[in-house]
Amino acid sequence: MSTDGAAVGARLRERDLSAAPAALNLLESSAAADREQSARLLAELSPAALGCEAPGHVVGVTGPPGAGKSTLLSALLRAWRAQGRTVAILAVDPSSRRSGGSLLGDRARIEFDPADRGVLIRSTAAGERLGGLASATRAAAHALAAAFDVVVVETVGVGQGETEIADVADTVVVVVQPGSGDVLQFLKSGITEIPDVLVVTKADLPAIATRSMRDVSSALRSLGSGSTPVLAVSSLSPTRGIEELMHTLAEHRAGLDIAARRLRARRAGALTDFVAEHGEHGLRSVGGRRAAESLLDGQRPDLEAPALLAVLEQAMA
Repeated sequence: MSTDGAAVGARLRERDLSAAPAALNLLESSAAADREQSARLLAELSPAALGCEAPGHVVGVTGPPGAGKSTLLSALLRAWRAQGRTVAILAVDPSSRRSGGSLLGDRARIEFDPADRGVLIRSTAAGERLGGLASATRAAAHALAAAFDVVVVETVGVGQGETEIADVADTVVVVVQPGSGDVLQFLKSGITEIPDVLVVTKADLPAIATRSMRDVSSALRSLGSGSTPVLAVSSLSPTRGIEELMHTLAEHRAGLDIAARRLRARRAGALTDFVAEHGEHGLRSVGGRRAAESLLDGQRPDLEAPALLAVLEQAMA
């Protein structure tokens, strides 16, 4: 018997953190019955049901492999919990193109107290999806934002193709490490358009970190993103720059039109899911990408991604 999605959604709406695992199990399931219950769960957490957007801050963390994303998250997690904030982390791991399997190792790399009921860490496999995210990540992030103060989405770290995180997170953090020859190339790859905050790790190596910050800031200015904050952070004990990073994240969140940003995210997510399921043939059947975007723009602003996806599928039929 499938879990009652509406009941799970109602528990999350009341900020019952113990309902989170059941919600994630539903959202990650491909069973037909669970798909129906997932839609009911998300309906319980829609802006219409909540009376506003979910209050949690959804933070996306991406960057090249080895940049120190998981170590940074360990330091941020400790600092957030010291403030009494509840935190959920969705760590998306790469899947093998050959076997389809995934080690789901990011959860093991993030340091946390397993007995802490204010923390949830979940590893998911990206599967065949490009963009650095698993298929259920977007829905999971916004469901958890109804119950947790902070929801972090850590992408698989493949580098240039992870721009999908911009359609999920309220605030996107791009992490790079100093002294690596690929930092500037990484910035020029197209991902420079998505960060709201750029973090240079290993600030305990001040000469290298300072030089990298200068190079990164110069590259951002040359690419038209000169207003993006660039921070140097060390996640080693004693940490450096963590409090400044937390302040910068909170400041960015406070300056957002959350309703408008998440509305764009829901519509972009529905279109991404539609293309992933039906391909270019599906797009052509609704008149192309611009026609699909126009169709979504004409829908009620409180519709969740599953309902928007259904609109596109009806148009295709």
